[in-house]
Amino acid sequence: MNYPSKEKLAKARVLVVGDAMLDRYWHGTVDRISPEAPVPVVKISREEERIGAAANVAYNVVTLGAQASFLGVVGDDEPGRRLEALLERTGITAHLKRDPELMTTVKLRVIGRQQQLLRMDFENEPDHEALALQNETFLALVPQHDAVLFSDYGKGGLAHIPAMIAAARAQGKAVLIDPKGSDYARYAGATVITPNRAELQQVVGSWQGAEGLAEKAQALRNSLGLDALLVTQGEDGMTLFDGQGQLHVEAQAREVFDVTGAGDTVIATLAALVAAGVPLRQAVPLANKAGGIVVGKFGTATVSYGELFA
Repeated sequence: MNYPSKEKLAKARVLVVGDAMLDRYWHGTVDRISPEAPVPVVKISREEERIGAAANVAYNVVTLGAQASFLGVVGDDEPGRRLEALLERTGITAHLKRDPELMTTVKLRVIGRQQQLLRMDFENEPDHEALALQNETFLALVPQHDAVLFSDYGKGGLAHIPAMIAAARAQGKAVLIDPKGSDYARYAGATVITPNRAELQQVVGSWQGAEGLAEKAQALRNSLGLDALLVTQGEDGMTLFDGQGQLHVEAQAREVFDVTGAGDTVIATLAALVAAGVPLRQAVPLANKAGGIVVGKFGTATVSYGELFA
């Protein structure tokens, strides 16, 4: 198999569009139960911030050695500014649209004894003016990139996705989508979408065995006019359904420490490789390997070129 050289990958440009999010972790010790209620008291000793959601997908592209631009909407608030600073620090080219009415999405996780004890979500949806600004910028950015990746976290940042897919495809760009929800009609015309098993079931209903899955997947692919559909199946690996039939890749056996962000890593790897000119069928086993590496790490993690091609 011809792997892209580090130099070739360094020239590949991926435009990531989607819901921006800041992941906050409060780490502490748990030594007692609260006298007020039967809950642990966590004495916070360390705070940590990471790029989350679609922004984490862009971070995965950069860590692998490709170039990533990130387009998303944030609030005019402290988390929005923190996210922008983190994006800049990691080498992602950020194009953030500010919506003064929006609360930048924050997931705050409280960690004690290496376990997540509580998660708090702060969020609301962006308004149409901010999304219209995002569309304008998108049209200007598409020609400068080799592939477009939409990471849908269902937070409202991709309300105009059908028009964006059409614009990218009209310019001959590969369009990869990590989908959300039960309405996949909005993803029609994409190159590939990457639902996991549970997400696909929400859309097509349940199936019996590998043949049943193939039937449902190919029917959905045809109805949406997709080049391919990649179904990620956790410990059962992943299967690509395309015009040639199907390609199944077994999961990489390793210790599973944390599955957070594994889907981000898979689609980011896929997009970076496709942007570097690697055909989908050759990119899938590598994306599968990247997902296997990242589940062995804690939190929303990433994979480097060295790790992937070791």
